[in-house]
Amino acid sequence: MTQQTPSNDVPPDHLSVNPRNPAFDADILKRGIGIRFKGNVRTDIEEYSISEGWVRVQAGKTVDRRGQPLTIKLTGAVEAWFEDLGEDAPVAKKDG
Repeated sequence: MTQQTPSNDVPPDHLSVNPRNPAFDADILKRGIGIRFKGNVRTDIEEYSISEGWVRVQAGKTVDRRGQPLTIKLTGAVEAWFEDLGEDAPVAKKDG
């Protein structure tokens, strides 16, 4: 028998910290999201997609004409978890 993880214990597939982005969700971000990208824990992620295998990070201190930070897209394995669940939190990652 396999144990099912409640869907509210696993972060969404796509999330952004920018309130202008449709993938933004303040309630989820309040819980704290841990991100592992290519095996390394990262704290500078602006947006991620687990199923598509990419993250966006800020490109230095450069901003666009609207004052928004410029970001670059990096591809690779992405894993996410809720930090408020502690050390044994379920991890959302792409299978395969």
